[in-house]
Amino acid sequence: MEYRLSRIAALCGGKFRGCDTEVRSVVTDSRSLSCEMGRSPMFVALRGANHDSHRFIREMYERGVRAFLVEHEVDMLPDCGYAVVENAIGALQTLAAYHRAQFKGTVVGITGSNGKTVIKEWIAEELPAGMKFYRSPKSYNSQLGVPLSVLMLEGDEQLAIFEAGISQPGEMERLERIIRPDVAIFTSIGDAHQEHFLNLEQKCDEKLILARSASKIIYHSYYEPLGRMAAARYADRKPIDAARFPEVAEAVIGNAASRRNAQIVEAFCAAMGYAAPAFSAAPHVAMRLEVKDGINDSILINDAYNLDLNSLALALDYLHNVALGRRQTLVLSDIAQSGLSDDELYSRVAAMVTRAGVDCLVGIGPKLRRYAPLFSCDKSFYASTDECIERLGRDAVAGRAVLLKGARDYRFEKLAHALSRQSHTTVLEVDLDAMTRNLNYFRSKLRFGTKLVAMVKAGSYGTGDFEVAQLLQHQGVDYLAVAFADEGVLLRERGITMPVVVLNADADSFELMIANRLEPEIYSFHSLEAFAAAATHAGERHYPIHVKLDTGMHRLGFVEEEIAPLAEKLATMGEVKVATVFSHLNCSDMPCEDAYTREQIARYDRMSRTLADALDYPVIRHTANSAAIDRFPEAQFDMCRLGLGLYGFGWQHNAGLQPVATLKTRIVQIKHLPAGDAVGYGRAGKLTRPTVTATIPVGYADGLDRHLGCGRWSVLVAGCPAPIVGRICMDSCMIDITDIEGVREGDEAVIFSPAPGNDLETMAEVLDTIPYEIMTSVSARVKRIYLKE
Repeated sequence: MEYRLSRIAALCGGKFRGCDTEVRSVVTDSRSLSCEMGRSPMFVALRGANHDSHRFIREMYERGVRAFLVEHEVDMLPDCGYAVVENAIGALQTLAAYHRAQFKGTVVGITGSNGKTVIKEWIAEELPAGMKFYRSPKSYNSQLGVPLSVLMLEGDEQLAIFEAGISQPGEMERLERIIRPDVAIFTSIGDAHQEHFLNLEQKCDEKLILARSASKIIYHSYYEPLGRMAAARYADRKPIDAARFPEVAEAVIGNAASRRNAQIVEAFCAAMGYAAPAFSAAPHVAMRLEVKDGINDSILINDAYNLDLNSLALALDYLHNVALGRRQTLVLSDIAQSGLSDDELYSRVAAMVTRAGVDCLVGIGPKLRRYAPLFSCDKSFYASTDECIERLGRDAVAGRAVLLKGARDYRFEKLAHALSRQSHTTVLEVDLDAMTRNLNYFRSKLRFGTKLVAMVKAGSYGTGDFEVAQLLQHQGVDYLAVAFADEGVLLRERGITMPVVVLNADADSFELMIANRLEPEIYSFHSLEAFAAAATHAGERHYPIHVKLDTGMHRLGFVEEEIAPLAEKLATMGEVKVATVFSHLNCSDMPCEDAYTREQIARYDRMSRTLADALDYPVIRHTANSAAIDRFPEAQFDMCRLGLGLYGFGWQHNAGLQPVATLKTRIVQIKHLPAGDAVGYGRAGKLTRPTVTATIPVGYADGLDRHLGCGRWSVLVAGCPAPIVGRICMDSCMIDITDIEGVREGDEAVIFSPAPGNDLETMAEVLDTIPYEIMTSVSARVKRIYLKE
């Protein structure tokens, strides 16, 4: 894109103010590097229920931005221009629709419940050699993501591919006006985002709007009622049913869903007159980047599922966010099929690497080696991935944040395996995007200005410490809370700078806490006096503390009779200063105890107000936990605490939340056993029929409770339940796969996931416990992998 700001204001029905600057890119996140990496960026100030990014305008100005799209008049800065509009997202959508209208190439729009990104990437693989094309980065398919991706079009591409995702009625109408696809592709249809639709037919009706002006329409009749409705509504345009194309053999592509995706890709190629796909193998498309611990104390970011300039810019931005003071290494392969000359392509790449602050480049491929003089950082080059694995020096990795960004032909999965710290087959996948959605769900329930403290104790409930804390710091959460000082020290050592509260603060750790700027929970006169003494010894004044009140749980905290003497004592203590006063609602998720909870809220209000009024400085008050945010809005006060809800669990299976963790492994051996045999310790798994068993390397030392054995729990193999046979061993267990066709050694087995029936809440019911216990029981030897779009 390339527009004058005055033109943008006119197109969006806004008012133009200040300097008429040129705009060539758009930035909406004040925390990202996009403004430094983009060319002539415009910052779009968005407002939501609990955020207003207008307050970051001066910060963005100091980072070089000179063009702003705002929703109200602001103080004008020197040499800056402003487009003032009523609604920033609406203005972006209008601008994107205009930009799309100027595009002369072919536009492909893809929608459906699942498979959008897979099919988009697969199509990109099958395009004719030398064609300049654009595909939307990651899953930029929302009301904000679609206009942002459309505005990334340079204009001279021959083909552009966009995803369109919806979650409620009315959304596709807006997206269709932006994308206006020449070719509309419909993937699977299912229950994802179903909660805002009356039924599946209504959701299909909404999705079909995308094809309103398309000349070519592709669907798969397996997915009903979408297929039937598409064929009927657009009969005049003769929609193409991908089911008419030969189904690829399972030996080549894998599961049935992948084979249907292959048929859709083949139908698209036929409709466009391209060569038929070879389908020698299913493409390895990791839909989201992975973050995990690497060798030599490194952080490894694997984003090798595709490689173009847009995805490289986003990945470099994420590398910067994750690094938090660590030195940064980029491992990059040659870029294929960009549509640019090599001179222009690698000049752009070098400029992006410099702006991102990368100080070490590892290049793989002949073209990067040829353009080595363009890169001003430390650098090394290799002809192939195998050579890199063999010769890469320790200094390029040790203690660094390392980004792997490679084209698929370079097989960076081998490099990712070589640089990963742990190789245990069993992994816990943590979906950081789901965590962000959960965070935003709770934020939507809060009054504007209400602060949030997030619980990251016990390694963020088993999901991992630093990675979750880094996400929350980036998302602007106000406080983190840990159980013990050692947990807080680890966060400080990994670069977390935001306030951290230690909930189980004991006198032996006070000096350590002060040295690491950790803030204690104070729950008794003894703990107050001991911490005040430690603060005095360290020469501290007004050190922040967090006073715990006992309003009924009777675990820790000051009782009501102690409030007056506590207030009197605090008023004389210059070494400490009360940052917050809080309590805990121990029955907020139990409707049968609502009367008690309301009494507890009233007691907290009375006690905390008395204490706060006695002090001559403002104090933050908070008592609402995850369930209370949902159920007791009167308990919000100044701040709320987000615990298990952040990880996707709410009271009564809250439909607005998504569990973030998936525990999975792979089958290591398959056996065919006769009826009458027994499996496992004590011969507890008696077989009543000829049985096919599979051994998976996960046991009670990994956190798989022994009480789930002997058929009480089923793992998922190829989406089907496979009951555990016999007793669970320390490091492995056996499952029954007799009724599941086509299972092979190496296939995935899912222990728990967000899938209904395979979820942690169901497992907790089987074990007569709570999801907390299961999550925190996953062993440290299980590798954590963090997924992010």
